[in-house]
Amino acid sequence: MPAVTLENDVIRRLASGHMFPMAKLVLETAFQPIVEATTGTIFGYESLMRGHDRLGFSNPLALLDQAAEDGELKAFEQMLASRALAKFSTLADFSTTTLFLNLDVRLIPHGDAILDKLVGHLARAGIPASSICFELSERFDNTSVPEFKALIARMRKEGFKLAIDDFGAGHGEMKLLCDYPLDYLKIDRHFISGVDHLPRKQHLVRNIVNIAHVLGVRVIAEGIETEAEFLTCREYGVDLVQGWLIARPTVFTSELPESFPHLNRVGVARRNSQSLDEILIRREIERLPTVYEHDSVDSVFELFRRNPQQAFFPVLNANGEPRGVINEYHLKEYIYRPFGRDLLKNKIYERTISHFVDPAPIVGLDADADQLMNMFASMGGSACIILTENMRYAGIVSAASLIKVINEKQLKMAQDQNPLTALPGNRAIGGFIADSCGDGDETRFFCYCDFDNFKPFNDKYGFNAGDHAITLFSALMRRYFFAGDCFLGHIGGDDFFVGVRDWAVEELTEILERLLSDFHGEVAELYSPEDRQAGRMVGLDRRGNERDFALLRCSIGVLTLPKGLIIANPERIGSEIAGIKTAAKENEGGLVIRVFGETK
Repeated sequence: MPAVTLENDVIRRLASGHMFPMAKLVLETAFQPIVEATTGTIFGYESLMRGHDRLGFSNPLALLDQAAEDGELKAFEQMLASRALAKFSTLADFSTTTLFLNLDVRLIPHGDAILDKLVGHLARAGIPASSICFELSERFDNTSVPEFKALIARMRKEGFKLAIDDFGAGHGEMKLLCDYPLDYLKIDRHFISGVDHLPRKQHLVRNIVNIAHVLGVRVIAEGIETEAEFLTCREYGVDLVQGWLIARPTVFTSELPESFPHLNRVGVARRNSQSLDEILIRREIERLPTVYEHDSVDSVFELFRRNPQQAFFPVLNANGEPRGVINEYHLKEYIYRPFGRDLLKNKIYERTISHFVDPAPIVGLDADADQLMNMFASMGGSACIILTENMRYAGIVSAASLIKVINEKQLKMAQDQNPLTALPGNRAIGGFIADSCGDGDETRFFCYCDFDNFKPFNDKYGFNAGDHAITLFSALMRRYFFAGDCFLGHIGGDDFFVGVRDWAVEELTEILERLLSDFHGEVAELYSPEDRQAGRMVGLDRRGNERDFALLRCSIGVLTLPKGLIIANPERIGSEIAGIKTAAKENEGGLVIRVFGETK
């Protein structure tokens, strides 16, 4: 038996029967920051146990299992929660952040007693209940405990927030997600580890985020340890991140950082420019008056009375985070019933605003319009989508407003099309590149096409012949790249762009060589018989000097992004492609294909 295991067994035997008194002496509370993925702002802290090893246990769960066996689990958890609250109340920003506390399923039968004590602590410390989030452990099936439903109802009434911990590694997560009003979903670290280069994990994470947002649940990625994992999670819409890359747990509050400059360096700062979707969505935001979940029922009646055309209002918690919407039809039965209002205010009946909150999709302002429309389609009957900025309420957008946004987006895209070739222009090309850089599920190829010797040809034969060459090339592009996974763009003049996904490099090479061959053959027919026969023409260079030029041809430089590679800053593409285009012009065949990061 290893010496460490033997030593732990000895310590546990010595502590038998005295575990709780000893635990009070050696256990400590550590905090690990949880930050907003798009800004790096601290959102909250998870409370973690430290010192279990001094009692002979290899991990906190083993200690809690022993405490449960000894009948002391409730005392342990209450002590740990009290210490966490005391430490949390010393933080300068405790009123605007969230403390995440684990709730062991074995304590659910004692839930009311635990909440009673916790509410008292909060009142004395001046901490709102909405600053506390209970993480529901998935080691056991929470929903199988008879008292669970009533405990969740009380938690919501008090204003506490709820999260599923270790989503994907437990028992009843989908039942919880489907049947209960949750605020956060923490994706288990198993799915985050290696997500930047493992397509199956990427697929799962992306879909978990989409499902959660439709249900009005925000997503936390646990266990982020590398920049690549962080960037991938952020690109897939994860709201909050936690892990050693951001900060390790610490028992000293003085060590908790106020900012995360290393995250800014890997792209967590806001984008330099807003997308077209975000610009259009911001124009359509409706900033409706809001209801706080602990406002009086009378104040809601008054709000509907003052706004007779409005059928719903967003509901926020004390921290300004959206909880859902309150619909007028829920209250009408009380409005039109005799003594209906009195019934609502009756303490025995106990109906508060939290009882009438309906879920609504919740997503950040940087979501694209098509994604928002898909949310409406997925969440039938939803009155709106609630938009947030820095995790706080920013406004709502209706289906009618979204249709207007999408129509305006399509109009802008049509205006961006090149009038000669009817191909999308630079805005659409930039959007395709940005989307492709953030989606590493497949291999991506960016093909930049540029004519050689176009200016002297255009000067000698005229603009009509130049336009003919341009339209000829665009027609050939459409002939060879017609599938739905191909993107064709016209950068301007004699510069074109082709983007493809999930092709074999051999297949792409063959198609591009055919394109170049056909173009070189057909564009030669635009020259005079003399120039065509000579294989060259006399023209003026950029300095006005007369010299020979080869016949018009096209050079194509191709940048390959391998499967799994995520690029947070698409501007890096420009510097990479410049060298590839130069090499293509110098290449005899006019075609050069390189992988991102290669120098030759």
